[in-house]
Amino acid sequence: MRLQDWIREMERIAPPDLALDFDNPGLLITPERKEIRRVLVALDCTTAVAREAAAFDADLVLTHHPLFFHGVKHILEEDPDTAAAYLLLRNGIGMYAAHTNLDAAEGGVNDALLACFALRDVRPLPGDGLGRIGTFDRPMTLRAFAALVQDKLQARADVAGDPEREILTVACVSGSGAEDIAIAKAAGADVFLTGECRHHEALAAKEIDMPLVVAGHYETEKIVLLPLIARLQALSNDVQYKVSQSDSGPYWRL
Repeated sequence: MRLQDWIREMERIAPPDLALDFDNPGLLITPERKEIRRVLVALDCTTAVAREAAAFDADLVLTHHPLFFHGVKHILEEDPDTAAAYLLLRNGIGMYAAHTNLDAAEGGVNDALLACFALRDVRPLPGDGLGRIGTFDRPMTLRAFAALVQDKLQARADVAGDPEREILTVACVSGSGAEDIAIAKAAGADVFLTGECRHHEALAAKEIDMPLVVAGHYETEKIVLLPLIARLQALSNDVQYKVSQSDSGPYWRL
């Protein structure tokens, strides 16, 4: 598939105009080959992912998080901020990122996250449009919901709130979404699911009586990778996709 054709299909899945102002989605590094045959898919393009892409003979790395958000003054092998870009350039591999536009898109990250829980009436969360809100057929306790999150996401969650609190309506913002806690409360959510939350954000949630389940930035976003590949693969059998085995998130837990 030609590079421009691939980009056009990707932009249908994650329209660039859905991205927030701070974001930097799209083609960030042009590949040497303009015919796309192999794409490595990851949340982040680390040096390990860049090496894996070279071993895979990838033409392109597709990530959720952009390598660059601001102006780049140099690309150096020894600089940890640019070493991955250096490796991609050295091997002729391009990079494309779909970030907040994929968060907000129909069938994107937050839809994939809530799809784990078989909710009904799933709709965009008010505000910037990134989040989602939906409802269970039957209520469960906060303790049971947190256990379900851990099982579905293969994560260890931090939980704030009464463990026996009844949960029926769930709001989520994958990754770093704690700024939408009050919006979720106003929208009628019984619990807010996100990837990370600072101490004072959790205290603010407690003040407005909003239970939290915080399940990890990586864990709440990796859920989109396989559905994204399935959608892209359905468009063309000429491109081979692979989920990176090197992209495992920065943390491990005891």
